[in-house]
Amino acid sequence: QVHLVESGGGLVQAGGSLRLSCAASGSIFSITVMAWYRQAPGKQRGLVAEVTSGGRTNYVDSVKGRFTISRDNAKKTVYLQMSSLKPEDTAVYYCKLRANYGTDFWGQGTQVTVSS
Repeated sequence: QVHLVESGGGLVQAGGSLRLSCAASGSIFSITVMAWYRQAPGKQRGLVAEVTSGGRTNYVDSVKGRFTISRDNAKKTVYLQMSSLKPEDTAVYYCKLRANYGTDFWGQGTQVTVSS
């Protein structure tokens, strides 16, 4: 069984910063892709950023230059550093980890609210 625990969400003013963390525990020994998704009210969940085991990153255009994804393989943890936050970044943020055997695991979600 695999558990993902997210932390770091909260309320911040526009222009502020937050750092999200997602730590995996349990029967997951090798993680290929680690990613962050978000879902705003009334919208579909969409990819924010992802990082491969080789360190290659990919970002949705709306967060490029403002968000940075990183991972600590030893800790089985993925981070999302968010800066210059905008009200449109308000959403529930979910981490997703893909095990080397192809199964995806999702976190429970953490709320990020950016006030104008």
